Amino acid sequence: MTKIVGIQLGNEFSSISYLNKRGRPEIIPNADGERIMHSAVYFESASNILVGIEAVNSRHEDVSKSVRWIRSHMSDEEYKVTIDGAEYTPADISALILKKLHQGAQQQIGVFSDVVITVPANFGEVARKATMDAGKIAGLNVVGIVNEPAAAAIYYAITQEVKGHVFVFDLGGGTFDVSIADVNGKNVEIVTSSGDRHLGGINFDEKLVEYFEKTYKEKSGGNLYSSQEERSEVEDYAELIKRSLSKKESVAFRLKGDSGTVRGELTRSEFNEMISSFLARMEMLVETALDDAGNEPSDIDKVWLVGGSSRIFAVQDMLKNIFGFEPTVVGNVDECMSLGATLYAGLRLLENDPSRVDAGIAVGLSGLKLGDICNHGYGIVCLDYDKVTGSEYSVNKVLIKKDSRIPCDVQRTFFTEIDNQRVFRLKLTQGMSREPDACHILDVAELNLPSGLPSGSPIEFCCSCDKDQLMMWVLEHKESGTQLVINYDMETRKSSAQAVEKKKVSIEDFLIE
Repeated sequence: MTKIVGIQLGNEFSSISYLNKRGRPEIIPNADGERIMHSAVYFESASNILVGIEAVNSRHEDVSKSVRWIRSHMSDEEYKVTIDGAEYTPADISALILKKLHQGAQQQIGVFSDVVITVPANFGEVARKATMDAGKIAGLNVVGIVNEPAAAAIYYAITQEVKGHVFVFDLGGGTFDVSIADVNGKNVEIVTSSGDRHLGGINFDEKLVEYFEKTYKEKSGGNLYSSQEERSEVEDYAELIKRSLSKKESVAFRLKGDSGTVRGELTRSEFNEMISSFLARMEMLVETALDDAGNEPSDIDKVWLVGGSSRIFAVQDMLKNIFGFEPTVVGNVDECMSLGATLYAGLRLLENDPSRVDAGIAVGLSGLKLGDICNHGYGIVCLDYDKVTGSEYSVNKVLIKKDSRIPCDVQRTFFTEIDNQRVFRLKLTQGMSREPDACHILDVAELNLPSGLPSGSPIEFCCSCDKDQLMMWVLEHKESGTQLVINYDMETRKSSAQAVEKKKVSIEDFLIE
């Protein structure tokens, strides 16, 4: 029987889990004995790469060879990291993190390749495909991806007896997601999700670094650091202070720069004031999710916390003020997404190939269900007519609405405008606004048509969203059998299907520690 594995590929931390013989998820510590691993990479030499805590520490020696927070760039098709003359995409760097997790896990549970990987709920088409490509480059068979709040929700569902509306609050190191779910025992139905992929614990750390810089300057007249390597040490210290303030009302600090040592004390209330603008952004997104679901705070029965930064007292106080009760924590908020991803991997394998699932695991998963939604709207740009001015203008016509149940699809019939039209063109969009400029243009679909067609010839169009929230568009002139299929894939569209395989081979040359 196959091993069933889930991976949280996080911005700050990553972790890996598997289903035991009773169908219960367990964290697999990595080769360094860590239950969660820093999502950091350090290129020590042309053939040796450090991943995890050693990569974090090694950046104090040479920041230029270090990569952190790579998930923040997953949606950027043009983003590359250049180290020692070699270029790496976000998928390449993420593959190295996945490779380290894979190696360590195989030493403990044996050989496996099938995995489910988590993504933030607000990830769009490009970022989702880049995540799957990262898994392929790492030598994994990615059987699915799952939104982090949804993964956390099904893990909570097997540990809590809940019936009602649940608010999932996921605040990690670099991303923020909120989801509302209808939960009835082990049946979890996601209702809505929203988030910010540039909001998380790193923002709090930056505020502390700024505070330390200013305090040191005011008290000593000097500079706290003079290089990026020295700044990285201040960043690590800021993170330690942040964690301490989640346990204590005040923390003494000691800063050493070019003008000696400065000592001071930081209170929790002072820290809360520093991050107040971020708290306001979170509160706004909480309100947005409630509005999208048609809920009031009083309609929510439970608030489930996910992500390491949800430990911050100011965050928990904000949620208590909104909902009127304390949020719930089950186990380690850093681990529940990986554990939930493993449960979801079991559900996907039971659905796709039940013969590969051990009977004990199948019994353990009995009754567990996850219904998810499309987190973005998808449509096309088309012309509309203004009766008042008599002019035409472009609008974004949404075909699949945000929060639609997945999988889903929409069909439409269009018609050629002129005789002998040789190309039928559509702009494919991601976004809910009627204004095309406010949406992301994913692609321009161009279907080449046979000659001699009269105007009004029908063109069939299908737009579909699968369980991984990956889109497919099909344009077809059925009479001639002419068809265009667009399955958006960042790696294969920009080069070839062999590109991923080539990168997969290339990282096998690295010694990953």
